[in-house]
Amino acid sequence: MRTKIKICLISSSGGHYEQLKMLKKLEEKYDVFWVTEQTKFKSQADYYLLQTGLKDKKYPFKMAMNFFKSLKIWYIEKPDLIITTGTMVALPLAIISKVFRKKVIYIETFARINDGTKSGKLMYKIVDLFIIQWETLKDIYPEAVFGGSIY
Repeated sequence: MRTKIKICLISSSGGHYEQLKMLKKLEEKYDVFWVTEQTKFKSQADYYLLQTGLKDKKYPFKMAMNFFKSLKIWYIEKPDLIITTGTMVALPLAIISKVFRKKVIYIETFARINDGTKSGKLMYKIVDLFIIQWETLKDIYPEAVFGGSIY
């Protein structure tokens, strides 16, 4: 039986991943593993999923593949908590987490000041805690918690 809470930190590559890296200190207290997209940009993660977006013509197929890869990650790691800064790459693990009654925290990206992201609007409906970095987003996400800048 494990004694530490196991946390999955998952996000897309680029800015979302850079924001998530601000939570690296969690590794000092918790058992943490990282998931991001496989891209040409270098990142340090334990698992990689396919990069995709809503405009990608192969989006449905890549999301299906990411769902099955996420199931495999879930089976191996069995996280207690998922923390994500988005985007759609995090959706399969978030859904799996909810099915297994685990907690999901979503942090809306720092780049959005007046409007929410598409993934944020989807995640807002299913997560346990939705954190915004700008108070102006309270109009879009009224139940969100203002956490201030992640930086």
